[in-house]
Amino acid sequence: MPLLTISELKKAAREHSPQEAVIHAQVERITRKDASNGKPFQEAIFRDATESMTLRAWADSAAFESCSEAKPGEFVMIEGQFSHSAAFGLDAKNWEMSPLSDDSVDLLLEGSADRIALLDRSYNVITEAVASLCDPRLKALCNRFLSQHGARFRRAAAARGNHHARRGGLLEHTSRMMESALALCTVYPELHRDLLIAGVLFHDTGKLWETCPPERGFGIESEPRGELLGHLSIGIELVNTLWRDLPKDEWEVLAPASEEVRLHLLHLVASHHGQLEFGSPVLPKTPEAALLHFVDNIDARMEMFLAAYATAGASHKGQHEWVRPLGVAPVTPLAPFLEETPDLLL
Repeated sequence: MPLLTISELKKAAREHSPQEAVIHAQVERITRKDASNGKPFQEAIFRDATESMTLRAWADSAAFESCSEAKPGEFVMIEGQFSHSAAFGLDAKNWEMSPLSDDSVDLLLEGSADRIALLDRSYNVITEAVASLCDPRLKALCNRFLSQHGARFRRAAAARGNHHARRGGLLEHTSRMMESALALCTVYPELHRDLLIAGVLFHDTGKLWETCPPERGFGIESEPRGELLGHLSIGIELVNTLWRDLPKDEWEVLAPASEEVRLHLLHLVASHHGQLEFGSPVLPKTPEAALLHFVDNIDARMEMFLAAYATAGASHKGQHEWVRPLGVAPVTPLAPFLEETPDLLL
């Protein structure tokens, strides 16, 4: 049986149901429940680097006892025959679960070669943008963040759901935003490029404590700091903390004044949700703040569209399942133009 990621399995089950497969994943949660007829079952949620899936193990199945003994956080191998239905989504019959070897766990956490390459490229996009900064204050601030929190930044998720809700998702999201922001700086040269680069880097850094998996895990966990303060407040606090620790001996002669630079960067972090009802304490009041909000929203929406196409089958009219944050049922996009039209008469 092929070894698939959860994302690959869902796609394969939709296209070729039933699908035999092996999955390596981490147990996120297992709950014992009773069906309407009183028959007990275990509801198990598993997660890997791509996404999560829910399986049910009935009392007369081999997986029921395995689920009874498994603990959240354990790494397991799942083998079975998987299918997909419009009513229940992914389902499995005669599936079995067993502990995953230490070597396999290390490989699972490291990710596939494609995943490693994607995250390396994303990190390089950010470090190259930081290296291009002209303002020594913003450059020192960004470098200190990457030096102190780079490892956590590389594994944090961008959200619990909706978009980039996976280990490394924040890095992907931030790098795409960085590329978009830099491209728009060439269209609008009036923008403060250095400020915008720093704003993109720091806008969601509070999520390092709000939606960050542990070093050896995929579960999107929140620390008390994240629960009680939220990522905007934490991001503001982080900028101020790093800023206080920087050497400032030569800053007095720099223009604009250092206090103005700090306040404008804090404004980008505080206002990037764009609306008061979405959690921002203040609306974007500068061109850089407005652009940061828009590129953030663009990347989140593009991710949701692409995820909808990848995880949900389309009707005969090309309509996919409803995506609540988008407020629409996405329609299959137009195919690329082909310069040479296939000869349909052959």
